[in-house]
Amino acid sequence: MTPELAALELAALLQMVQFVLFAVPANLELGPDYTAGPRDTPPKRALSPRTARLQRALNNHFEGLILFGIAATVVTVSGQSSPLTAACAWAYLGARLLYIPAYAFGWAPWRSVIWAVGWFATLVMLLASLL
Repeated sequence: MTPELAALELAALLQMVQFVLFAVPANLELGPDYTAGPRDTPPKRALSPRTARLQRALNNHFEGLILFGIAATVVTVSGQSSPLTAACAWAYLGARLLYIPAYAFGWAPWRSVIWAVGWFATLVMLLASLL
């Protein structure tokens, strides 16, 4: 397995961990009647600020994971794995790990800086596969 695919697999597992980190407090705060129901109406009570941040971090990783998944797949399938693309893949994963507490605890402006590291790492992987 290439380092890029290994990082992609770990990023997918991280996404599953993030889901649990959000889902447990959301279920406690909103109650099982709402979370197990059809959710046809808005909840009667809002999520706490931290739980809402965990939800936004989860959604943000879904968005980033799509692009990173494309980058890791293109690099691997095209046989262009290199030390640069491997370093970028691990940088993406590291950034996503740090992004969770950065968002949950409101680390401004560091949350945005951490996000940018992951985004640029993905961009470099995509550009490297074109050369």
